[in-house]
Amino acid sequence: MKTLFCLSPRYRLDDESRWLEGIDPSRHYWMAVNGEQNLTVALPGLIVGSFEEFKQFIRQFRSLQPGQTMTLERIASSCTIYCVSNNCYAVESEVNNAPVWHLFDQESLDSLLITAHPDWQCAASDVELGRKLLMRSLQQTTASKG
Repeated sequence: MKTLFCLSPRYRLDDESRWLEGIDPSRHYWMAVNGEQNLTVALPGLIVGSFEEFKQFIRQFRSLQPGQTMTLERIASSCTIYCVSNNCYAVESEVNNAPVWHLFDQESLDSLLITAHPDWQCAASDVELGRKLLMRSLQQTTASKG
């Protein structure tokens, strides 16, 4: 079987391929890379403590200019959003042990970030994605003394 090689997967809300698998309770965005259902990544999403923090972050995102970045800080990870050009944003991750930028138009990334709203609740079917993320983290090797 060939290993999928992707340079810069691109995602839009009107894509024909289904790329968004779901958003788990911890606001991880589960995506099928380039619509490949057998290759999914869980990008850490935005989490805020208040409605004011939510509004501030969304305004900051919407005002990004080409060349600017902003970082989503999480307890165990972080995620950087790059404004590549007008209406083109990149989020960095790793796929098949290689760095990859996932490209989004503004509407798509904005719709993902809006799930950080304090009143947002994930779909019941997406709770299982959170369990899947926990299982993935438990299967990762831990550092050992050498």
